[in-house]
Parts: sequence; C-alpha cells; structure tokens
Amino acid sequence: MLNRRHFLGGLAGIGAAAPSVALVTRALIADAVAQTPTAKRGIAWRNWSGVQQCTPAARVAPADIAELQELLASTPTPIRPVGAGHSFTALVPTDGTILSLSRLSGIVAHDPDTLQVEIRAGSRLSDLGAPLEAIGQAMVNMPDIDEQVLAGALATCTHGTGAGLGAMPTTVEALQLVSPNGEIIECDRDNNAEVFQAARVSLGALGVLTQVRLQNIAPHQSRRESWILPFEELLENADHLADSNRNFEFYYIPFSGMALADTHNFTDEPAHSTEREDPNEMVELLRQVRDWLGWSPWLREKVLSTGMGRIDKEVVVESSWRNYASERNVRFNEMEYHLPREYGLQALREIRDTIEKNYPDVFFPIEVRYVAADDIWLSPFYQRDTCSIAVHRYYEEDHRAYFEAVEPIFRKYQGRPHWGKLNSLTAADFAGLYPQWQQFTRVRQQLDPDGKFLNPYLKRVFGVS
Repeated sequence: MLNRRHFLGGLAGIGAAAPSVALVTRALIADAVAQTPTAKRGIAWRNWSGVQQCTPAARVAPADIAELQELLASTPTPIRPVGAGHSFTALVPTDGTILSLSRLSGIVAHDPDTLQVEIRAGSRLSDLGAPLEAIGQAMVNMPDIDEQVLAGALATCTHGTGAGLGAMPTTVEALQLVSPNGEIIECDRDNNAEVFQAARVSLGALGVLTQVRLQNIAPHQSRRESWILPFEELLENADHLADSNRNFEFYYIPFSGMALADTHNFTDEPAHSTEREDPNEMVELLRQVRDWLGWSPWLREKVLSTGMGRIDKEVVVESSWRNYASERNVRFNEMEYHLPREYGLQALREIRDTIEKNYPDVFFPIEVRYVAADDIWLSPFYQRDTCSIAVHRYYEEDHRAYFEAVEPIFRKYQGRPHWGKLNSLTAADFAGLYPQWQQFTRVRQQLDPDGKFLNPYLKRVFGVS
C-alpha cells in the first residue's frame, strides 16, 4: 500500500538524490497544465448509487441565512440544493453550483404542549431520533432509510409505511424558504398559503428550505415483527395486515415463492429482541443463489423456499426511531411508483410474472408499502390512499431493461413515480397525473422567473425550454 507518508518520503528522496529529475518532473507537470486551459477544477459529486454524477463549478455550504443570501446572488447557476444523495433521479446534477445544507442543522426550539419542534432543514433524519426523545417527542412515522437530510426527504415526499399514516410532508406545520432572489419567506396554512402548499413537496425548485416546524407525537416503544410466509398466503392477508397494524410492509423475494412481512405497533413492553438477521447479508445471499442457480428457476425456488421456511420470526422492541430504519450497505438503483391502493396487489402479480418470465438476473426483493392520502399539490399521494411498489437492481448491473419492462405496468394502473426514484416521465405526463400541477408551476415561475434552480432534468420535468 502506498500511503501518504511513503509518497511524500519518495518525493523527498527524489529531490535529495536527483534534483534534476525533480525539476524536469515539475516542468512537465506545469507544461501539461498550461496546455489544458479547459480543465475543470471543481470537485466531482455523485449520488449514493453512482447513477447520477456531475462536476459543478462550485460547491458551497453556507453557515447561516445571511451567507446563503450572498451565495444565491453570486454563485454560478443552475443552483441545486443537495442532501445525502439518496435520490436516484437527476435532481442534483449541475454544472453550476451544488449547495449543501450540512451546516444548517439541529433543533432550534420546541413546544412541550403541542409537541411541535423547529428543526433546521439540513438535519439528517438519523441525527434526530435521540435529541427528539430527550425533549419528549418522536416523529409520527419514518422511512426505512434514515440517512436522508430533512429538506431532501420533504422535497421528494419521502414516506414510511402505514395505511393510516401520511408521508413525511404531512407533518409539516410551517417552514422557512429562501427564494432564488434571496427573500426569506415564512409560510404556513394561513400565511403565504400557496407557497406553503408548493414548498412542502417542491423538488428543490422553489429555493432553499432552511427551517421546518414539524408536528410530532410522544416517544413510544415499538414492537416490530418480521416473518417469512408463502407469497400467495401473504397476498390473501395483505389488506387485513395493512388495516390492523400501525405500520405494515412486505417484500416479495423473486424466484422464491416466499415473502417477508413486517409490522410495527405501539407497546409498553421493555426493550428486548430475538436474534436479528442482517438484511445486507440476506441480499448478498440472494445474489449468490442467483449466480449459482440462475440456470434453473425451479431449483432456485426450491432452495430459497426451503431455506426461508426455516427462518424464525424476528421480534424487536425498542424506541420507534431505532426500530424504523435499517442500514443499507448493498447499493442499488430503484424505481418506485405509487398506485391507487385498490390496484396495488394486482399490479404486483403482473410485475412478478414479468420478472420471472424474462429477468432471471433479478434478485433484489420487491418492496410494498401503504400510505394514506393527503392534500399536498405535488405529493404522489394527493387525494388517494396508496400502495407503493419499489423495484431495485444491484448498482453494478444495468437496470434499464428491467425498469423499462416494469414501468408500463405501473403506468397502466395510474401510478405516480416517487420523485426521488428513476422514471421516464415528462412534463405532459406529470400534468395529467397531478390535478394541481398548473398551480405549482405558477408558484415556481413567480419565485424563480429566471430558472436559477432549474437544472436540465427539472427543465424536462416542468416543460421549460
């Protein structure tokens, strides 16, 4: 291994033993730089899976609102706010400026009577559980990955699961937005109400979200139960499980005939746990079985169903914020669509048939969640209870053919794509899916008439030439 100390020592040795070599080397480097006038000096950015990348002219991280306002007036455009990079769509890539909210984080204030809290929008979800518990609060619901930054989670309408629970933006009571021209806008349902409606799910197209007031609940213990069962048996009971548990989701394991069910419910039990399975190890095992037995779907299913049938039920009781999220170390690319709940299981059957007839390389589980309707303009759950279905492909494998085969099924059942997950839709498609689309685009045009926050992807989304 050539570490930094050895490298510097080697340079020192060259300089001491052969100064002419060092001089020639420096001259060659200088000459190469001089002959490359267009070389970029920016720091490259890539998202978690690597499917989105760019080298912006500038990367900035303001420490306060005043510095943010100065940067909005002077930094190269397009300007794109960035969080944790857990979105798969091209929301961030720009040759202008990437603006990080990492220095605008933490709890600002809280109300013990209303259980509301003011939080800076650059806070990571994973950093909020313990501080909230310390002040007697907990989030109403959480997603199964908690690495996201709050602003990004709201901008893309990140959600957990629960038939009676809305996505994260439904818990927003007020927010502070700094518009592209530097204006500080405070808004809620009564003040700047249209901006509030648009900014709760905005794709980061209205400016920079800097502070949020969330409605929380009291801290609680959560009992999480996970168990394996035959896929057909799960489908027969899915609606009942969704309606009889606070949180319910399930995963279909391709080429196995089996599914994993997962429920959460409040409990007064003390914290305890059975032996836990590592989900990352499980995914790696599924990949190995694919590699070994992909030539025989029958044998592959026999091996997987037999092995999974021997896995015991897993029970974990602990604070809700510890129980919701799981660590995802196996990277992937993802497509997720939100369908009217009544069509979800039918669509899932078609997706399963498509995969198992045509895509034997697929091994990642298919994730199914439930989310309640809301009234937010660009929420995929606008005015309809939803069944969300997500398909994944290992990040080193080409996802395009698989996703292109599944997407028509999602669209057949009036699906709306997750704003942070891969899809092929354009402005005309979105206008047909969202009843308040024109209202949102009008507010966007008012706040950013010059398109300072529109990268090429968002221009396509909003139909801006």
